[in-house]
Amino acid sequence: MVGKKIGGRTYYYLAESGRVDGKPRVVTQRYLGTAEEIARAVPGGEPASTSYRPYGDVAAVWSTLSRLDFVNRVDDVVRAKPSLGLTLAVAVLHRATAPATPLPEWWTAGPAADLVRPRLSTVDGIWKALERLTPERIAGIEDTVASAVLEALDDHAALAVDVPQFAAFAPADCTLPSACQGVLAGVGLRVTRDGAIPLKSRLYRRDDGTAPTFASLMAGLGPATLVFHSGQAAQLDLGSRSGFVGSLPLTDHPELLTQPASARKRVDPERFAGLTALDTHAVVDGVRRRVVLTHSATLHAAQSRAFADELATATRELDGLAEALAAGTHRGDRAQVHAELGRVTRGRRIERVLTAVLSGNRPGEIRLERRIDAAALARLDEEFFGKQVLVTDRDWPIGDVVTAYRARTHLESTFRWLTGPAVTGPTPRWEWTRQRIEAHGLVSVLAATITHLMRREADRAGMNLSVRELLDQLAGIGELVLRYPSTGGRPRAKRLLTELDPEQQALADLFQLSR
Repeated sequence: MVGKKIGGRTYYYLAESGRVDGKPRVVTQRYLGTAEEIARAVPGGEPASTSYRPYGDVAAVWSTLSRLDFVNRVDDVVRAKPSLGLTLAVAVLHRATAPATPLPEWWTAGPAADLVRPRLSTVDGIWKALERLTPERIAGIEDTVASAVLEALDDHAALAVDVPQFAAFAPADCTLPSACQGVLAGVGLRVTRDGAIPLKSRLYRRDDGTAPTFASLMAGLGPATLVFHSGQAAQLDLGSRSGFVGSLPLTDHPELLTQPASARKRVDPERFAGLTALDTHAVVDGVRRRVVLTHSATLHAAQSRAFADELATATRELDGLAEALAAGTHRGDRAQVHAELGRVTRGRRIERVLTAVLSGNRPGEIRLERRIDAAALARLDEEFFGKQVLVTDRDWPIGDVVTAYRARTHLESTFRWLTGPAVTGPTPRWEWTRQRIEAHGLVSVLAATITHLMRREADRAGMNLSVRELLDQLAGIGELVLRYPSTGGRPRAKRLLTELDPEQQALADLFQLSR
């Protein structure tokens, strides 16, 4: 809150600051009134001081942890003194709401210390306490939290998903984590089909050459439908496998790509705006399988923009090369020019639409002419952009097949938020042992479990948001803290939620923030 003195009187505004072009700036400002007006609006006299802090994200995550009875469930698994349940709950709360902020700073500046009951006296010992998490305890905690999650769901169908870009564990006192000797980790997950909520995990290292094969990783997670992307399809013998949903390279089935748009039907407009699909069959690894050709208008537009940018870059480079050849400033021979052309036009289908013709053989006489094949560009736009070929042996409705396949994308996005750019330990320099990696991996997985459960609840309430979007919306719900001077006892404080827009009000009602 800031005060502005005008005509001898101070007027108060609720201001939110942020960085604009790298510099701190006030990005939103809301008028509150004079101290007298604020005092009249809030019984108890004039406050001695006020402060503002984000509130909704921490309150909603803590409310969800409380509804799952998280602390008691963990303590039932890990019967130890002091309680590990509360310590782990605070670690998960921090990871879900402020993964990039040091834990002590987050605890001191935010509302967590006021919300958490019973209250932790300090968070300084959390890192040390997490070292009590043995593999057996981690498995037990995942099982009990999974039971609580499944009690809230009607659909208990499970998916097995690999997230190879799970986390980078870097020393805390490293200025540039990418330059430090850290640990790269992937994770195999068993998640719900409804909401992609993690139930069980298996971490593995990616930087020491011991990463398990895709199939063997999934085998240890329990019964589930295997989810894979086109790059992983070659690792699986789909001719003999059962229980899967995945994607195939588009070029494997050109006969599907030339099907007219009229052959596709809309897929549940409420859940998948702009998505159409053709449900058919094709031979995959020697066996006739169900395949679903999907077309997303959103994906089509994004791929078209990306390709247009890439094509523009390539043509600029070719035009620059042509000008250099014509001016005589490029004296390379024909082989060198060919090599440059290959570098510019190679990859991402640029070579399908952009051609370059050389004339002349001697250095200084070589000339370049380039052209864009409009017909090829139209075919590329019509046949490839926005499309995916999904394969499955499940007889689920198309919407459920798409939901299962997209679980991987949602999880990758969530873990980029929770663990990027790197998970760091406390200072001084922190050595990431296997136990510490597994313990902090559990914190991230449980944070994904809680936030994906919240995302599912918001989706059922008509708000289709990613985890990051959901938490950003909730963080926009602020708390104004008015502190009153002592009248002989302890100083009093009153807390008020800031004014909410309709979407924030819906989220506040959904997660019962008024409590």
